[in-house]
Amino acid sequence: MSKHTLFEVRDGIAEITLNRPERMNAFTWQMGFEVNEHLVRCDEDDSVRAVVVTGAGRAYCAGADLGRAGGTFDGSDRTERERAAKARPRTIAPWEVRKPIIAAINGPAVGVGLTMPLQYDLRIAAVDAKLGFVFVRRGVNTELASTWILPRLVGVARAADLLLSGRVFTGEEAAQIGLVNEALPAEDVLPRAREIAREIATNSAPVSVAITKQMIWEHLGVGDPKIAMKREAAVLGQLGRGPDAREGVVAWLEKREARWSMRPTADLPEPGPTERSRSD
Repeated sequence: MSKHTLFEVRDGIAEITLNRPERMNAFTWQMGFEVNEHLVRCDEDDSVRAVVVTGAGRAYCAGADLGRAGGTFDGSDRTERERAAKARPRTIAPWEVRKPIIAAINGPAVGVGLTMPLQYDLRIAAVDAKLGFVFVRRGVNTELASTWILPRLVGVARAADLLLSGRVFTGEEAAQIGLVNEALPAEDVLPRAREIAREIATNSAPVSVAITKQMIWEHLGVGDPKIAMKREAAVLGQLGRGPDAREGVVAWLEKREARWSMRPTADLPEPGPTERSRSD
């Protein structure tokens, strides 16, 4: 039973809501475990076509719950976390989920409240939302691969500014530097995220979306563009011989919605290695 999140699926769109509005959705390990469970379910359910993650109330996530004061980051709750972790059937990173994940950052998002959506595929933020990678101002360091992801989104110099200063900035600035895709009035954030999710679910082939997402993330670590090009060609050859490629063209010619039949859990192509082989 979920304690700190809500989860629902409607018309192929899964929606995960961080649900501790009285604490501005401050992050707990229980919340993290629940989000993981929801993402596993979304990955394994072919009827889910896209995922939206948002926060209840006026905040997205105010960072780690500081209720343990100076012991917040000392690991003294490790036994509790390890016990909960053993109960999880599977752990999944957001970039491994075979569906696009859209963060609807409807209000303040700091610390882990910002590094979590950094792992998602698209981010829509409230224009006046207060955002910040505030870790260095709490005597700790950033996490969740943000030192790897953030420079690839905004460049090294801007990433250094945000991570080393720990300063708070707005959703508007986040959009200007490419950290989020769009900055909108707070009341428009969740509807816009749902709109994007609906467009993907309605128009895009689920296997095509899944393998494209996989290659986007994997190719961030590929040093040679020829490797990426070779992998894309391998996937294109496999998909081009499949039923969705035929259906996509015919549906377009007949001016109707496509009826996709391939499933991410069963029909995902194999792009090949991300490193150059000795024979290349």
